[in-house]
Amino acid sequence: MENELDFKAIGNRIRKQREFLGYTRDYMAEKLSVSTNFCRDIEIGAKGMSIQTLAKFSFILKLSLDYIMFGEAIDKSVEPLVHMLNACKPEKRKFAEDILKSFLLAVE
Repeated sequence: MENELDFKAIGNRIRKQREFLGYTRDYMAEKLSVSTNFCRDIEIGAKGMSIQTLAKFSFILKLSLDYIMFGEAIDKSVEPLVHMLNACKPEKRKFAEDILKSFLLAVE
């Protein structure tokens, strides 16, 4: 069915961002007030989550709900930034990612 959610893809997007930010599953579980096993189950797509947990993931991981659920970035205003990052050499892109990650974590 077309309207079914892909929990495996949702979990994969959550895991990738958690790892990108350098967060452990234990850290996420603590922030979400859930067990580490529940975090793992979400990341592998074995379990879904409540709206409250989804909202917490969105806030902690600095991801939009649309992106977590459907893998689509709705805000087209960030496309120029994405294109600039894609044009960077890999070593420069890593530096830019580190700066952006530090900025996002600092404005928590």
